[in-house]
Amino acid sequence: MAEGAERKPLLEMVQADGTDGNCVTFVLHDEDHTLGNSLRYMIMKNSEVEFCGYSITHPSESKINFRIQTRGGLLAIEPFRRGLTELVDVCQHVLSKFEASIKEYRAQREEEMD
Repeated sequence: MAEGAERKPLLEMVQADGTDGNCVTFVLHDEDHTLGNSLRYMIMKNSEVEFCGYSITHPSESKINFRIQTRGGLLAIEPFRRGLTELVDVCQHVLSKFEASIKEYRAQREEEMD
């Protein structure tokens, strides 16, 4: 990276003037539908979330605008954090199952070769 070049943040929070923290747009840089749709699904499982959606501003830009609106006094950052945590947990579970299946397959192949 060139010296003096400014690094853009991976995540920004945009909140309209005069609104409380229950309606926030998160801008995620260097992301696309892969994260957007998965995260939206995880967050919408929360009954306190009134609205959750995302949009990609332009196909040539790799950023998504991710909007969350909650009911009551719940801050939008809470279901966002929870959704990310649950998504990481699901990915870890899938990865561990995948690795166990590979190990089982290799052991079975070695048995067949003997």
